[in-house]
Amino acid sequence: MTPLTRLRHYTWYMVLVGGVAVGFGTVLDLVVNDYGLVKSALVAAAVALVVVQHTRYLRQAMGGLGRGDDRPWEHAATFAVSLVAWGVMCGSGSFLPAWAMLPALVVAHVGAILPAHRRWPVMAVMTVLAVAVAGVFGGTDARAAMALAVVMIVALVFADLVQLWIWDLAVRQEEARRTAEALAVAEERLRFAADLHDIQGHHLQAIALKGELAQRLIGRDDDLARQHAGEVAELARTALRETRDVVQGYRRASLGTEIANAVGVLRAAGIETTVDGDATDVPPPLQPLFGALVREGTTNVLRHSRARRCDVVISVADGQVGVRLRNDGVRPDEGRADDGRADGGRADVPAGGARGEGVPGRDAAGAGLAGLRERFATVGGRVEAGPAGGDGFELVGRAGVGR
Repeated sequence: MTPLTRLRHYTWYMVLVGGVAVGFGTVLDLVVNDYGLVKSALVAAAVALVVVQHTRYLRQAMGGLGRGDDRPWEHAATFAVSLVAWGVMCGSGSFLPAWAMLPALVVAHVGAILPAHRRWPVMAVMTVLAVAVAGVFGGTDARAAMALAVVMIVALVFADLVQLWIWDLAVRQEEARRTAEALAVAEERLRFAADLHDIQGHHLQAIALKGELAQRLIGRDDDLARQHAGEVAELARTALRETRDVVQGYRRASLGTEIANAVGVLRAAGIETTVDGDATDVPPPLQPLFGALVREGTTNVLRHSRARRCDVVISVADGQVGVRLRNDGVRPDEGRADDGRADGGRADVPAGGARGEGVPGRDAAGAGLAGLRERFATVGGRVEAGPAGGDGFELVGRAGVGR
């Protein structure tokens, strides 16, 4: 169960406490005291109606304060029923605290679903009406009933609205986090698309021009036409090779650059990121390889985890280079390593997006954990991925300096 789910359950249980208390207190009062069958049945029906409406509208309020259905006539009717029951019981020697909570429930759930600019004026009017009913029908207990009406309304409104406000903040924060993650992934995709466009645009334009020239030279200067045709083939091979370099991460970008990019996008997504070690200690031949590891791990943290923290550790010792990415926030249903697919480090996702979307020319070794393992294997290295701790996940790459 995620922290947000636990908070939702906690909030829901807490806002239901008021309805449970009213139901228990009023029913107990009706059982203990003899108010007559008709009167008891009528006020019991009123209690049931108010509690049901309270539960119904607070459930809607779990979608966010001020986002429930605004049905003024239904709210007015429910509040009128609660006022009638409250007034009937005020002068009958009943247990007033329980009955004072009846109109308070309606005030609380109406306030929870109304927009902010209408919430407080409506609740103020409802409070005045509840106090007035207590004053008119309270008899000798009028002052006590009026005070109880105010106290119960303030207490229930405060308890429910504070709980719902905290939940609303958590929901908005989660929405902002998801938006930041989507923007970070989109930024990485745009960077990848720009690199691909630079390579493909240049080479394809040259291929088109030389192809047209070779076509015109056929029959006029066949030797020169063959020369241009050969250049077209060489340009195509170069474009294919450089495109594969982009897809597989063999660009000239250094490990330090990739780490800087990773820190930027992770922090933009609200994930606290630390770097331990110096990227310049990694030998230049291994920089693109470990850069691909960092890029892969970063994208997967954004796409497949609820991480709040990510640590990047670089170590160079005894002829071995190691780069470790560790994050928390593993999802309970995906927190296992299975062919490289695990939360926070699912390795079937390329740097540009999920499952190779939008990556032309992707081959079997083009992306993901399988691709990283093959590329590390070519230099005698290895890649390890799996759970770390209770909710963590690690992606680790190691290779020899002399390889």
